[in-house]
Amino acid sequence: MKRLSFRTLLLLLSISLIAGNATAAKKEKQSLNIVFIGNSITQGALLDKNDAPPVYTNEYLKSLKKFKAVRFSNQGVSGSTTVDFLPASNKLFPRTIAAADLLSAEEGTLLFSIKLGTNDSAEKGPNGSPVSDTQYYDNMKLIIDSLLSRYPSSLIVLHKPIWYSPNTYNGAIYLKAGLKRLNSYTPQLDRLVGTYAQTHPGHVFQGDTEAYDFFRINYEKYLFPEEGNAGTFYLHPNKKGAKKLAVFWGKGILKALEKSTGK
Repeated sequence: MKRLSFRTLLLLLSISLIAGNATAAKKEKQSLNIVFIGNSITQGALLDKNDAPPVYTNEYLKSLKKFKAVRFSNQGVSGSTTVDFLPASNKLFPRTIAAADLLSAEEGTLLFSIKLGTNDSAEKGPNGSPVSDTQYYDNMKLIIDSLLSRYPSSLIVLHKPIWYSPNTYNGAIYLKAGLKRLNSYTPQLDRLVGTYAQTHPGHVFQGDTEAYDFFRINYEKYLFPEEGNAGTFYLHPNKKGAKKLAVFWGKGILKALEKSTGK
């Protein structure tokens, strides 16, 4: 049996150590820091603040034990539109940046989870409404461009707005025309993802697309019945609905993370 030289043994040992370190690095869990941007649905209207969808999304992601830590900030504001979050409006963007600055100082990946469009789609009431599909695209692009400019290594996940009943009419007027307009935003979200795949590859991803149909079919169980000017309408998730929406968002975020790492 041929003996290995000391130099060969050293080389094999070095290779083994490098391989071991690479495996350990690969298995090391990363931290995730999420800023949720949205309207009353994200804020958790009609719910205790501890029952808002971002709270349950955070719990869902933690339960998977894929991450070293998961932190979040809920920047959902009731009644808000894309117009309210525009940097130039100086309304909701500054507070969003303040939240992102705090989370970006923490170890891990900074991720923006965005679900906007419900109030944009209204016929009358919310700031800037009704927002056309092309204006929705432009507004979202301005918001995303500003976020990527400030946080170039961040990830952005765009969730499709969820369904509301076509008789929704509270302080604002939505109705059938509003729901039709809401659906016109979906192709614009796809367009945004496609645009950034070219200009900022690996940073902007499609999130949840399934919650819309889930709530459309199961609205009586998972959305609050609310009395409005056109009868009982359904718009905001109840506690069970918030938990369901959280899982949809969580799965969308996971898919985006997998795509960003190429796994």
